Amino acid sequence: MFTYQKFGLALVLSSALVTGAAADTQQVTGTYVNQSGGTKVRLSDCGTGLCGTVIWMKNPVNDVNNPDVSKRNRSVVGIQAVSLKSTGPATYAGSLYDTESGKTYSGKAQFSDNEVTLSGCVLGGLICKSSVWRRAE
Repeated sequence: MFTYQKFGLALVLSSALVTGAAADTQQVTGTYVNQSGGTKVRLSDCGTGLCGTVIWMKNPVNDVNNPDVSKRNRSVVGIQAVSLKSTGPATYAGSLYDTESGKTYSGKAQFSDNEVTLSGCVLGGLICKSSVWRRAE
């Protein structure tokens, strides 16, 4: 079952285009830690949008549930799990890869102060879960 703490392995979060201003992207870039403190993801402007890469895990694991069998032995640390595009001031939408399940979900991000609220959805947005990550820097 999809959970957002495990989604944090995704925070996480595929490709999308950023349509917002570069200043918006710079305000939200940085390193964020999930609610349990077990995963850190660095969000950065990747030229095609806002991308998030898992940079640290308290208990590192491999991407064992990836649908691509050839990627199952790779470490989750280093995986780009988040791809977002700007949808308005401090709001983004795109895709979030859940390294626990190996599935990619449509998702949204809402930034405020030193936090980001990530929401991942299935069934066309009928079922969604949210997780709040805080800035680690």
